[in-house]
Amino acid sequence: MQLHELRPKTQSSSKKRVGRGGTRGKTSGRGEKGQGARAGRKYRPAERDLLMRIPKLRGVKNLRKSHPAFALNVGLIAKLGIVDITKEILIEKGFISTMKQPVKVLSMGEIKKAVTIGKGIKISKEAKKKIEAAGGKLL
Repeated sequence: MQLHELRPKTQSSSKKRVGRGGTRGKTSGRGEKGQGARAGRKYRPAERDLLMRIPKLRGVKNLRKSHPAFALNVGLIAKLGIVDITKEILIEKGFISTMKQPVKVLSMGEIKKAVTIGKGIKISKEAKKKIEAAGGKLL
């Protein structure tokens, strides 16, 4: 046996240096090609997609929504025992927060006393019938 004929008992294998971490094989869990496989991958932010969906041309106006209307039932008016119903009184009682908030009187419940409904308060047809039958007024 000559010196140049010497061989190691086991074959030395050269390790692939791919992902440096984990034992996930060739691509180290990054898939094949593409942005996700590259170093320093950055996906675009979700906020950008949301901004792109908003219509920006042709007179589109993103108007603010008004306050939700406060539903005031006829039965609640009778239970409270209020004679005059205005937005000022409803603010004092804590039912609405501002004068801008719309109020509508609805017909749920019964009323027997005469009640005066102030200006700026909407009223349904059935509630109007019940209030007028009890001797109430609408301003």
